[in-house]
Amino acid sequence: MTTDRAGKVNEDVSREATFGSLPVLRSERVWNFTDFTWVNIGLAIATWAFLVGGSTAALVGFQKGLAAMIIGNAISVAVMLLASVVSSQRYGVEQYTILRSVFGVGGVAVLAFTVVLFTEMGWSALLGVMFGRAATQVSNQVLGTAIGPNALLVTVLALVAIAAAWAILAKGPLTMRFLNRVVAPGLAVLTVGMIVLLVARTSWAELLAAPPLDPFPDESLNFALAVEFNLGVGLSWWPVMGSLARLTDRPRSALWPGYIGLFGATIVAQVVGMAAALTLGDSDPTVWMIPLGGPWLGVLALVFIAFANLTSLTSIVYSTCLALRQAGGNLAARIRWEWLTGAFFLLSAIVSFWPSLLYDGFLVFVTWSGAFLAAICGTVIADYFVLRRQRLDLRGLYEPGPASPYHFTGGFNLAGLASTALGAVTYVTLYNPQTLATQPAFNVLTASIPAIVVSGAVHLALSYVLNRSRYAVRPAAVRMTAEES
Repeated sequence: MTTDRAGKVNEDVSREATFGSLPVLRSERVWNFTDFTWVNIGLAIATWAFLVGGSTAALVGFQKGLAAMIIGNAISVAVMLLASVVSSQRYGVEQYTILRSVFGVGGVAVLAFTVVLFTEMGWSALLGVMFGRAATQVSNQVLGTAIGPNALLVTVLALVAIAAAWAILAKGPLTMRFLNRVVAPGLAVLTVGMIVLLVARTSWAELLAAPPLDPFPDESLNFALAVEFNLGVGLSWWPVMGSLARLTDRPRSALWPGYIGLFGATIVAQVVGMAAALTLGDSDPTVWMIPLGGPWLGVLALVFIAFANLTSLTSIVYSTCLALRQAGGNLAARIRWEWLTGAFFLLSAIVSFWPSLLYDGFLVFVTWSGAFLAAICGTVIADYFVLRRQRLDLRGLYEPGPASPYHFTGGFNLAGLASTALGAVTYVTLYNPQTLATQPAFNVLTASIPAIVVSGAVHLALSYVLNRSRYAVRPAAVRMTAEES
């Protein structure tokens, strides 16, 4: 793996099939601190942040909701960044290639084609439906139509959004950078404008006195669910962040912009969504934006946010398709990048034919995703920071079959997969997202935090028994990573 070969990749940065398969040298990084900050702000202040705020308002009032958002996002975003951004940025390697050191090549494929594929397919479909609902609300206001939230036209417009995102994505990360430089500042200004409108129409006393929209009888359970929901939201960034962060020019350009955007900007947007839901009586941002901003400002906000979702769509699918390519071996490597991303968007397009499936079951979708992502993060953090002490054999990540130190048992690290499974079981035991059944400990511990701790602890124990001899890095490989990174 020579510098000449890696340098050739830079001739056409939009060819993701090649670009995603090699370490990225510092001279090839395309995002600095400011660029990546705008990327993360653009991701954070999409319509889903307002929807998260509205969903939180369904469970608790403003004060408890604010506490739940800060606690949940502060913990989960920190865990997510440690489990994705740090290693990918340091080695300049795509996230799912680095995960071979944790799960083995086969184990990464299992996760990529199950947890990652279905989670990101769901988010993509959700964003498409948001675009469709926002556009139909604009039509209802401007043209006087009466299009319902689950009408066929919502699906048609969701398909338009998906097609547009595919066209953007096919041009590569440089196009994504340009769009985020335009969209993210606009979203920031729009969010501040919404805050001003909320303050102008609602007193502080009214906001504090507003009851939750649809709470459960048990108040302590409502708060615990709100915290768990926001933990799941923060963890949901894990599948995409490592692959994006590897394109940054230095460690501080990856970690801190991630926290600024995905914690700071997210909290601001979520608070706006929660306050609007509590005072206007609806958790759906495509419904309350026009009553909040009035006919013209509300329509303008909906139009802008609808198109802002395209940047989130492209970021999600960019990272997910890199994961599928890395996990799919030679078969996936032979598929053109345009066709691979198109196939993924096709799956999201199918889901969008049922607009209410994920949109109305948003809390259930997020918490089910969190069950597996929390366990994965716990396993990855234990492996990279404790067992490997942040040292990887870069050459070994690419060596085929048994020649790789990360081949484990037939390409599967049984310790990593078992610990992740036990972490997810711990989550579902404490809180079942489908039935909403909980154990008493959930009200104090939540489900994500125990899942992270259990998966990490089990991974350390099983690795000591099964893979003790594998946690060593060859000296030559260490020298190579120091020179190339």
